[in-house]
Formats: sequence, C-alpha cells, structure tokens
Amino acid sequence: VQLQASGGGLVQAGGSLKLSCAASGRSTGAMGWFRQAPGKQRELVAGISSGGGTAYTDSVKGRFIISRDNIKNTVYLQMNSLKPEDTAVYYCNAGILQASGAYYPLPYWGVGTLVTVSS
Repeated sequence: VQLQASGGGLVQAGGSLKLSCAASGRSTGAMGWFRQAPGKQRELVAGISSGGGTAYTDSVKGRFIISRDNIKNTVYLQMNSLKPEDTAVYYCNAGILQASGAYYPLPYWGVGTLVTVSS
C-alpha cells in the first residue's frame, strides 16, 4: 500500500484545515491519522474502519472529523478550532480498527504533512 498525504500548512489558532490521504496499491481496511510534535512520540489522532466506524483521541474529539471515500480510496481529516498544540507532522496509516476503538497500525505510512498552528 502506498499512501500520499496532503493538505498541511500554516493556520491561525481557531482556524481549519483539511488533510487528505490517497491510498494506492491495494484495497485498505481501516485507516488512521497520527501526528508527531517536536520532541514527542507519534500518537494516534483518529481512525476509521472500512465501514465508517471511527475513533478519536480525547484531545481532538468535537474538533476533528475523520472520513473516507472508499471509491477514491482516500481518507480525510477535517480539523476545526485548531490550537497551537495541534502543531505537528501528520501521517496517514493503514491499520486495524477494532470495535473497542483500539487502532493498530500496520507498517504502511505516508510521508507526513506539516500542520503549524500559530497563536
């Protein structure tokens, strides 16, 4: 699976951005967005199953929306009410999302896209 992420950029606090991740090579199951801020570990932001079930980390609930277009094999992350602490490199991933909400990344990663939120 090849993953290509796009849509990052610079935005002011309170603004919005929408990330896209196009998958190619084979059909994907669950997909997820991770982020890694400077000096921090990579963390899961949101995951979505092939059927549309979703899971979010607590810090983005109510602000971010993950969605997918199975025909285009593309997953999106709509990010609203952005905060400076959302600044990070965002990566898309193909993985497994269990009904419990637990997401397990498989070794398929896109090149990250940088999101910078200014205060």
